[in-house]
Amino acid sequence: MDIGTIILAVALIIIMFGMGLSLVKDDFIRLLKEPKAILIGLVNQIILLPIIAYLLLRVLHVNTDIAIGIMILAACPGGPTSNLVTFLAKGDVGLSVSLTTANSLITIFTIPFVVDFALRHFLNANEMIEIDKLQTVIQIFVIVIIPVTIGMIVKSVRPVFANKMNKPVKVISAAVLFLVIIALVLKKKEDITPYLQQAGVATLLLNIATMSIGFISAKIFKLNSSQSITISIESGIQNGTMAIAIASGILMNENYAIAPAVYSLIMFLTSGIIIALGMRTISSTKHKN
Repeated sequence: MDIGTIILAVALIIIMFGMGLSLVKDDFIRLLKEPKAILIGLVNQIILLPIIAYLLLRVLHVNTDIAIGIMILAACPGGPTSNLVTFLAKGDVGLSVSLTTANSLITIFTIPFVVDFALRHFLNANEMIEIDKLQTVIQIFVIVIIPVTIGMIVKSVRPVFANKMNKPVKVISAAVLFLVIIALVLKKKEDITPYLQQAGVATLLLNIATMSIGFISAKIFKLNSSQSITISIESGIQNGTMAIAIASGILMNENYAIAPAVYSLIMFLTSGIIIALGMRTISSTKHKN
């Protein structure tokens, strides 16, 4: 394992620790109190997202490395970034945090199967990589659940300290992710242009498609505007750091990490758009009331 992979794993652990610092008991209670909104969000994130990604890839016919990277990304929904975007877009932050909490627990078990599916469908027989699903579950558990749990304990024991550390931890983790992306681009600079073109189109289409379907499905089931915005964001904003860590650290293939890295840059553009639309939607709803 090289130094870059170690740094990325540490960054992910810091991110998940930061997420734990922001969690409280009510975030888990809400899973039972708002079952309809939670269920719609999880169906979009855990089931529809990988299916939409796979269908897009069958149509686009992208490079194998990009295709696998997109599927890894689709296996890693949500993350702390979606909570921040939801807050700025005037969405339901409580719902966002609860969905992030739920899918962090669920994806420990679903990620290995989605990744294995991607490898079997996009690699040739002589290229096939067998992944140890149990070992992968354990690795994801170590870098996700343990830091989140420690963060929650710190929040419970030292709430003032946790509140002070929340923002610095997010800034540090974002800075480290940015540096990892830059390092990855520089390392692959000789063949990065065609990869960027394919990954850019695929990740942008995936982002737009999942956000749109998330919003439409929420409206179909008569969720309010702030909940609909939240479901849209949670459906379209993926955990790029987790995807890069899986590609580079577990599968040991940096080419698979290019698509999640490109997505992590594109999401800032689409997030800005949905923040503007969300603020306008909530504003117009208030005026009507």
